Amino acid sequence: MTETNFIHIPLLPLRGLIVFPGMVIHLDVGREKSIQSLEKAMMNDQQIFLAAQKESAIDEPDVKDIHHLGTIAKVNQMLKLPNGTMRVLVEGIQRAQIKKFINKKKQFFVEIERLEDEHDDLQEEEALMRTLLAQFENYSRISKKVTKETLASVIDIEDPSRFSDVIASHVTLKMSDKQSVLETVNVNDRLNKLLDILSNEKEVLELERKIGQRVKKSMEDTQKEYYLREQMKAIQKELGDKDGRTGEIAELKQQLVEKDLPERIQEVALKELSRYERVPQSSAESSVIRNYLDWIIALPWKEETEDNLNVQHAEKVLNEDHYGLEKVKERVLEYLAVQQLTKSLKGPILCLAGPPGVGKTSLARSIARSINRNFVRISLGGVRDEAEIRGHRRTYVGAMPGRIMQGMKKAKTTNPVFLLDEIDKMSNDFRGDPSAAMLEVLDPEQNNTFSDHYLEETYDLSNVMFIATANNLATVPRPLLDRMEIINIAGYTEHEKMHIAKEHLLPKQMKENGLKKGNLQVRDEALLKLIRLYTREAGVRGLERQLASVCRKAAKIIVSQEKQRVVVTEKQLETILGKPKFRYGLMEEENQVGAATGLAYTSAGGDILSIEVSLAKGKGKLTLTGKLGDVMKESAQAAFSYIRSRADELKIDPNFNENYDIHIHVPEGATPKDGPSAGITMATALVSALTGRPVRKEVGMTGEITLRGRVLPIGGLKEKSLSAHRAGITTIIIPADNEKDLEDIPDTVREQLTFIPVDHLDKVLQYALLEGKNEGK
Repeated sequence: MTETNFIHIPLLPLRGLIVFPGMVIHLDVGREKSIQSLEKAMMNDQQIFLAAQKESAIDEPDVKDIHHLGTIAKVNQMLKLPNGTMRVLVEGIQRAQIKKFINKKKQFFVEIERLEDEHDDLQEEEALMRTLLAQFENYSRISKKVTKETLASVIDIEDPSRFSDVIASHVTLKMSDKQSVLETVNVNDRLNKLLDILSNEKEVLELERKIGQRVKKSMEDTQKEYYLREQMKAIQKELGDKDGRTGEIAELKQQLVEKDLPERIQEVALKELSRYERVPQSSAESSVIRNYLDWIIALPWKEETEDNLNVQHAEKVLNEDHYGLEKVKERVLEYLAVQQLTKSLKGPILCLAGPPGVGKTSLARSIARSINRNFVRISLGGVRDEAEIRGHRRTYVGAMPGRIMQGMKKAKTTNPVFLLDEIDKMSNDFRGDPSAAMLEVLDPEQNNTFSDHYLEETYDLSNVMFIATANNLATVPRPLLDRMEIINIAGYTEHEKMHIAKEHLLPKQMKENGLKKGNLQVRDEALLKLIRLYTREAGVRGLERQLASVCRKAAKIIVSQEKQRVVVTEKQLETILGKPKFRYGLMEEENQVGAATGLAYTSAGGDILSIEVSLAKGKGKLTLTGKLGDVMKESAQAAFSYIRSRADELKIDPNFNENYDIHIHVPEGATPKDGPSAGITMATALVSALTGRPVRKEVGMTGEITLRGRVLPIGGLKEKSLSAHRAGITTIIIPADNEKDLEDIPDTVREQLTFIPVDHLDKVLQYALLEGKNEGK
């Protein structure tokens, strides 16, 4: 190609890079068009035109995306890399400007005009070169990015144009500044422009160095990880930026003022805020104070919801959500009525006691809905540490308030319904007794000044309606029980379970399993069979699980067999759920000698307890099996001693204790059994075995015995009666002192049972044993 100002040459667009004349650099080229341009250049005197893209992110640049002024370069070396890209070594030769794009399909091919350097005053150029060199030397000392070799090579350059281009290529500049230098053809102007740029860069570097020194002074060897934060602080200070720590403190202060805190809390919070402002941000105490202020802001101090004291509305809501449970509902309505009259009443402390699955937790949620209060629940199961209730002192790392304050934060009001779930599951160890800490929470006379160790200020809990739940009151400490009003929920009758299943559980499970109203029908007789033969519980949790299983099976039938409706009858129930898990009516099928049916009260509700006695020739050894507790063992000893003392009246061999080994067994030996209500049952089974008189199969009994044969009262009569009814027992022998408790038993159950109050074991034997040996067998 002849040496002319206008030449045709391939174009290589550069991303994020500008090549100056005289500059030698390696380039990695991967775009197809660019590779085609390189190959064309190798066939065209190895010359190529290098021009920068305006936006480096563009993969397929067009004419408008490329700067028109660039550098003619020579391709000195080209190497193909394994990943398909080309690595080329190019050397900038001369400035040039694109006049016309000839081809831009397979590769860029352009017509360019060579640009010659323009010179004005040569003496001025010399002065500018010296000044620029001095600036460059200062820049290299401050930035430490320019090597001594580079500086030496720049000093040896005498050509002003080449001198300016080499300096521009070694100074860290923005792309726009480099392109501006490249486009300046006049050498004097180019030198002036570089002087301005270097002067500005030198000021920025000086500022960075000053900031670095300030940060370095404020750092210790152990605080190097805070370097970036400190640098940012120094930058903010230099720029006069107030949005850092100062802005944070101003925001906290505004939140504290807007919160409308009690006067003493406001005073404490502002004092802590003042400390927070003085403490260095890198200090561990800074985060402790910040967390404390966040808790003060997050807790409700005066916010409260307005109670809906309409008794009729509350009754309607409670009846919608729960069937039965009349005593609990009556107590809640009494509370609302009194509050409506007095306009001020401290929140009652109710304790819902009963077996699992009877609806204690859901009832508390319904109470909150009925009186328009927020609801919050915390579980106390497994809590061993007193700090879980009272909070940790702020001297500990990771300290936080106790569960009561955490619950109040979630409630967002000062008068929520606060459920303390599983209060009987708390225990104590070396970390303190959490039940003792609960005494202040649950005492209406004290909880208006509840003290949390973390807050270190009193908090008013008197407007909170606390509701506790427990399965077994025997494990709740007496002082704690004294502060609560106990409401026993014994369980549900078959009639109540039927209603609950039809009105609540089945519709809920149908919805959860994607069934519509017409897709599934469970007949009443099938529902009754499910209750009797597939569940045996005081509550309805197991019943809900079985109904969920029915819904899932129905969903499968509807999807796989493309049916629109599934009807579950009594006969089909066994196909769907498998063989029955229980036998309805667990009473003995025949009158048995040496076997009596007792009634027990457990944390899961009432249950029946079969007690068996066998005799064998021996020397009077008494054996007790069935994993019995100490109380039941003592009941057996008392029954044994009473029978020995009354052997003649009972027509028993007076020397039976010397001639027979006696074995008393309570089946289901893997289950621990204890309690003070099996005395008369053991005595009846013993007398039956020793006299050969059978025990009536339809009779269940409960009561403790003394050495003189008196029958003592027991607890849990309602639960025991329900379990007897479930087992098919028709007659129950109870202590005479428990006759007053019969009114607690539901009418539907009481009408189907015969209760026999007794005050002495003689009367028990009169009703429980048949006359004559083996009669009725």
